[in-house]
Amino acid sequence: MAYRFSFVMMTVGNFLATALNFAAIAIIFGHTRLLGGFSLPETAFLYGTSGCALGLADLVLGSMDQLGRRVRDGTLDTLLVRPAPVFAQAAADRFALRRLGRITQSALVLIWALAALKVVWTPADVLLVPVMLLSGAAIFGAIFVIGAAFQFWATDAAEVQNSFTYGGNGLTQYPPTIFAKDLLRGATFVVPLAFINWLPALHILGRPDPLGLPGWLDFCSPLVAVVACGVAGLAWRAGLKSYRSTGS
Repeated sequence: MAYRFSFVMMTVGNFLATALNFAAIAIIFGHTRLLGGFSLPETAFLYGTSGCALGLADLVLGSMDQLGRRVRDGTLDTLLVRPAPVFAQAAADRFALRRLGRITQSALVLIWALAALKVVWTPADVLLVPVMLLSGAAIFGAIFVIGAAFQFWATDAAEVQNSFTYGGNGLTQYPPTIFAKDLLRGATFVVPLAFINWLPALHILGRPDPLGLPGWLDFCSPLVAVVACGVAGLAWRAGLKSYRSTGS
């Protein structure tokens, strides 16, 4: 925060860059009333929940994609000799508050969507929104960590990681009904992106699941998040254990 003007400008730039994604959605709705059967407020709800979840994960763990560079140039060794957990150091590497721009922009869209949605809110639905955001952030965070762990073996795989994190965000901010069912199955049972916002949002919006999955899965995001974090923890330990220092 020593350079406040620079921080403000970078945060605003991040805000505007992410806002372009929603501008593209708004342009689409300038030519059609529904997208895959979803209205603009419903699509904005998906956009806001996915963006907030990714923003929270990116704020805390977005620097994990730098791990491959550290493995390649040997600077990971400096983290190993410090009296602090390597995971915490890797997560804090190049920590940037400018990432708040994504969270702020997505939160504003989400607030507007919540006000514009024409749904009958129940106490369970109201509770499901923050649970969805936290669970989605945990799932995105787990993907960040699994991608970082993969870089212990494939040292130049940051873009592979980004395809599942930022790419997953780009996927889940649109209605699931516009995608092929094979893609939806992969995003549900292989990489659990559907649990970030699609499934709980379908319940809140009163929409049927395009795959015909049972309704109780709409409430499984917290469980999936716990499992994903457990898998991420195992992957991180396995990757760190396999690491061979540049001096070995």
